[in-house]
Amino acid sequence: MLFNSSVFLQFFAAFLLLYHLCRSRLAARNALIVAASYVFYGWWDYRFVALLFLTSLLDYTVGLRVEAAATPGRRRAWAALSVAGNLGVLAFFKYCNFFMDSLIALLHELGFQANPWSLNVILPVGISFYTFQSMSYTIDVYRRQIPATRDLLSFLAYVSFFPQLVAGPIERARRLLPQFQSERVITPTHLREGLWLILWGLFKKVVVADNMAPLVEMVYEGTVASGPAVALGTLAFAIQIYGDFSGYSDIARGLARWLGFDLMVNFNLPYLAQSPREFWRRWHISLSTWLRDYLYISLGGNRRGLWRTRWNLMVTMLLGGLWHGAAWHFVWWGAWHGLGLALTRGRSASSAQEAQAEAGSLLRRLLGWAATFLFVLYGWLLFRAESMEQAIALTRHLANPAVPVWIGSYLWALAAFAAPLLLIQCWQIRAGDLLAPAKASPWARGLLQGVLLLLIVTFWQKHAAPFIYFQF
Repeated sequence: MLFNSSVFLQFFAAFLLLYHLCRSRLAARNALIVAASYVFYGWWDYRFVALLFLTSLLDYTVGLRVEAAATPGRRRAWAALSVAGNLGVLAFFKYCNFFMDSLIALLHELGFQANPWSLNVILPVGISFYTFQSMSYTIDVYRRQIPATRDLLSFLAYVSFFPQLVAGPIERARRLLPQFQSERVITPTHLREGLWLILWGLFKKVVVADNMAPLVEMVYEGTVASGPAVALGTLAFAIQIYGDFSGYSDIARGLARWLGFDLMVNFNLPYLAQSPREFWRRWHISLSTWLRDYLYISLGGNRRGLWRTRWNLMVTMLLGGLWHGAAWHFVWWGAWHGLGLALTRGRSASSAQEAQAEAGSLLRRLLGWAATFLFVLYGWLLFRAESMEQAIALTRHLANPAVPVWIGSYLWALAAFAAPLLLIQCWQIRAGDLLAPAKASPWARGLLQGVLLLLIVTFWQKHAAPFIYFQF
């Protein structure tokens, strides 16, 4: 069930009515959220609802056992069970065929013959997101950062919450779980901000991202061998993936607002970044902070010298690349960003020194932004390529200066769909507030939202295009 489909609109309208009717009973509301979330998730494949439930039940039980354990050894054993269970499920469904194919290819290179075989495992939608969200709960209980909950219903709702179940943001129990355990008061501000986020997210997906897709496919699924075409195709993909993924996050936050919840900001104008490190503070914030807190810091963070810090960054981003997909070009995309983070990592600069550097001269900021944007763009080439062989071929094509005859119309289409996105973001930058359009005067807000709605209806597709991150 896709946010940009008529089926979801009907589903959410019915859910909202029932949610309003049981507003005085917290347990009833949570039970309704769990039931609706399982229906929402089972819409793709009902068989995987059991997997979602068992993942939740595992971590709920482990959390209680960790808290009750009498010795540190038992605490570690129970926490390890949660990590092994979640990563084991993720590895089986997501990476089984990848590792098997890679092993067979390696054996062939070494001169051994191996019969290729595959389990043809179906990847459950959103598994990378909800396993990380559920597992982080038991890790936080193990670290004594939160107490274990005894409210199974609230925990099931926390793991399966349908607005952010499939593509995040990846929430933490310390932030979201208490919201299921307290009364939710839905104010006019919630409704106003929620409406803006939903319309803005749908606009970014339906109008911007979905209209970038044909331009991207012309380059990445065609036979174009032109440097300018590859460059523009990659720029179009940068706009597409931002509109698609941040659009999903905005819709999720807007739907949650209407239900009285506050989800974290997952994107904060990432293409304004002036360094790879700043980019990851702005892009997919829920994943980058998850990797920082549960992987990078566990490896030692920046506590063991510069070279060990760089090594930890590389390992973290390599695994972050693998999280995105079972393919070598995702691993190389992670390595590319790990290399950028490692090479630009200063010698234990203080926060004040970093802030001073970021607030340097205009020329320095412009050069930092341009270098970072080009760095990120080449990363998107690695990410979007179908394989490493195609990524290498496209990289070679960048040296070909030939200009295709259709490049002019390509540029006009790219500019037409990217311009509204850029204008709204200039407003957000100037106001220093991502919700600035939702706080405008009633007439300005009504006019803007009316235009967005008109454009969404105009470009609405009968057969909704899935969100890019559903495959991760």
